[in-house]
Amino acid sequence: MRALLLHPDRAFDATPATLNAIPSARDLELSILLDAATGGDKHLQAVMTTVFAQAFANDALTVRHRQGVLADALGDPAGVRDLYAIAGEPFGRNRAWEFTLYGHDPAAKVSSAVRTLRNCLGVLRRLRDRCAVMAPKARSAGLRDFHEKLQRNLGDSYLAEAEADLQTLMFRKGVLISARVGGGGDSAGITLRMPQKRDLNWLQSLLTPGGPSYTIQLAPRDDAGAQTFARLQNGGLGLISDALYAAAEHVLAFVTATRAELAFYVAALNLHDRLAAIGELVTFPNAAPDASIFHCRDLRDPSLALTMERPAVGNDIDADGRPLIVITGANRGGKSTFLRSAGLAQTMLQCGLFVTAATFTASLRTGLFTHYRREEDRTMRSGKFDEELVRMDAIADALRPGSLVLFNESFAATNEREGSNVAHQIVTALLDSGISVMAVTHMAAFAQSFLGDTRTCFLRAEQARSFRLETAEPISESYGRDLYDQIFAE
Repeated sequence: MRALLLHPDRAFDATPATLNAIPSARDLELSILLDAATGGDKHLQAVMTTVFAQAFANDALTVRHRQGVLADALGDPAGVRDLYAIAGEPFGRNRAWEFTLYGHDPAAKVSSAVRTLRNCLGVLRRLRDRCAVMAPKARSAGLRDFHEKLQRNLGDSYLAEAEADLQTLMFRKGVLISARVGGGGDSAGITLRMPQKRDLNWLQSLLTPGGPSYTIQLAPRDDAGAQTFARLQNGGLGLISDALYAAAEHVLAFVTATRAELAFYVAALNLHDRLAAIGELVTFPNAAPDASIFHCRDLRDPSLALTMERPAVGNDIDADGRPLIVITGANRGGKSTFLRSAGLAQTMLQCGLFVTAATFTASLRTGLFTHYRREEDRTMRSGKFDEELVRMDAIADALRPGSLVLFNESFAATNEREGSNVAHQIVTALLDSGISVMAVTHMAAFAQSFLGDTRTCFLRAEQARSFRLETAEPISESYGRDLYDQIFAE
């Protein structure tokens, strides 16, 4: 049985990832978004980081699946939080021991497996009952299927039978084993038997006559005798220990996976609450079926909004059919903010999350990579321009057709003529390889080299510093006066 809350057709791979595994995490300031979503909870942080690391492997079916479940979660946040709390009980500090599997010898494996299974059945029963309350309002296939799966596989009669069997397997009256004497006096044909009726409870012991029996009482220090009886017991329990242990592992794995998948929706609810508290706009984005689709209305930067604790300025962009967006204009005019907002929106779309915009539609990408200008590093063994080329070479090795690359003032560490020439060749090669590009640049020669190219959408930030970008071709002015005023103004 699988939860299938994050993928419609496969289990979520919860193998932990780190922010370093996400190529764009640093430049997109992804940590701000994750901190808002997880609130310092280590499990939520681990799951969300893994979700973001796997974002660009998702298809449109997965994106729509998650958006449907998340819409239900937003409609009943208390219900989803309750499900997560129930699924998390086996991992809480107070109850972890009750769900711990341990031991190598059959007796220990049976004991820990039975205890774990009994406790897991209680968790599964409560998950089923809480989900049943939520089901009438659920509209998503993911949540409805999860509910139906629990109802179908965990009916009351099944749970009662399972509980009765586990009670028997606790062997409160001891273990009943039959054996015969083999060669050399060793035991042979060891078989685990069902308890006799008279051993099940005190009433049965009074009503059911027993056959003749003999009792052997071991001396307190008869270690050899104790070892002999232990071998007999383990011989009998060994027939069921592996099966019980495997069953306990399977059930506990389902609870673990359910907790991990629910964690994504709890973190999404946390992020939604944070954005709603500052009045930020949110909507579910659309995954376009065609390539080179990118259009939005009032697209905003959620990391900036969370940092400022107020809504950010948005932008309206229509770059459909144009895989290259070149952004020029005044310093501090909102160019880098837009680049970050576009990168975050693309990533959040592919995670199955909402985005901070009125509308947002984009093609699904096979990867997202950032090439931003870095501050001077005195420990570098070569110049900044060489360092930029080395980073670009590493990105090129990871690129696949359908990827998206964000450049922010790249290749400006040398003179404009050389930097523009290198940037033009790299961007042209990427476009020819089926890779989309967004580039913020102050190099007028580079920007103007794409004039007349029908694959290009030009955006420009105006000096009025409205922080909004307009659809406009680049101009030859480099805004050097802006830089002079910033550096030398009193």
